[in-house]
Amino acid sequence: MKTILFADDEIKYRRLVTMFLEKYGYKVIAVEDGEEAINVFYRRPDIDMVILDLMMPYIDGIEACKTIREFSDLPIIMLTALGSVHDEVKGLNVGADDYIAKPFSNEKLIARVNALFRRVEQTEIQSISGDGLTFNETTLTVSFDEIDIQLTLKEFNLLKLMVVHKNQVLSRLQLLDKVWGYDYEGDPRTLDTHIKSLRSKCDIFSDRIQTVRGKGYYYKGA
Repeated sequence: MKTILFADDEIKYRRLVTMFLEKYGYKVIAVEDGEEAINVFYRRPDIDMVILDLMMPYIDGIEACKTIREFSDLPIIMLTALGSVHDEVKGLNVGADDYIAKPFSNEKLIARVNALFRRVEQTEIQSISGDGLTFNETTLTVSFDEIDIQLTLKEFNLLKLMVVHKNQVLSRLQLLDKVWGYDYEGDPRTLDTHIKSLRSKCDIFSDRIQTVRGKGYYYKGA
């Protein structure tokens, strides 16, 4: 489960955003100003993303973003009610990865969060080493010990996601959310079918695709 640090001085937004993100499988740490966000960031190495409101007391979102960016390349989303190009550029210039103007729909927020996580994961996949795997986004093949294995798009994205988070159990909800999309309403058993097919095609290392009964799946990395 990914953890999101969310800072906003408006209690209405803290409650609504927290409730919505948790609905889609994220763990949320909600704080009310930039100073508290920075303190929590220092104490919690498990944070995967930061969402900062621009206008906050004590330390605003811009300063909080600058401080966090000095120590981490975590994905950061800025929120603001101002909606001016100047404020958007200012937020991006200090290291924010994305920008959402208030008011925004819950669907827009979750789409941006999911898209940013996917972008980060696609970048991370390029640096994976030590497991003998090479991913080719163009041909949807994965190479293992110089053997190319052709996969479908869903199989490719499933394997890639598990390898990015190797040795970390991913729930069925997380896998469906990341690979099929947050609004997927089909049969959840399709995930099991794709895992079975993935193991069959990747039989030379299928023992690395592990099942944790009642919880989900994970890739057993070196």
